[in-house]
Amino acid sequence: MMHAFKRAWDEMFLPMWQRPKRLQVAALCYRETSKGKQVLLITSRDTGRWIVPKGWPVDGLDGAEAALQEAWEEAGVSKADIESDPIGYYDYNKRLDHGLSTPVNAQVYLTRVRNLEDKYPEVNERKRKWFTPAEAAKLVDEPDLQDILRSL
Repeated sequence: MMHAFKRAWDEMFLPMWQRPKRLQVAALCYRETSKGKQVLLITSRDTGRWIVPKGWPVDGLDGAEAALQEAWEEAGVSKADIESDPIGYYDYNKRLDHGLSTPVNAQVYLTRVRNLEDKYPEVNERKRKWFTPAEAAKLVDEPDLQDILRSL
């Protein structure tokens, strides 16, 4: 009986109260070194947890172009080669300014970094650091993003 109630809740009632997932674009920035690939992570502004640069779509830009703009603003990536198609997706709950959260599906674009600048729009708001993909997978919270990082 309890299983039937939970199933009804999960499949019928809960979706009526949940908002649909919103879309974000993310740049999975990497570089090749003599020891293999390294991934660039940044800290979030609110909690300081490790994330990849990401943001909302931008009018007039495709997903890859918008992700590249986020990589510049949040991490200082000034030159890069970005794949035109996403290499994967991950879901998370984005905390909004007024305290509520909204479900988000982030499209991830593989981005080979050719240059980082020391001065960029959010330099005073975030930290950035290079990690091996395995290290990065342990630091991010989202299971699907962990899987993408492990696959590099």
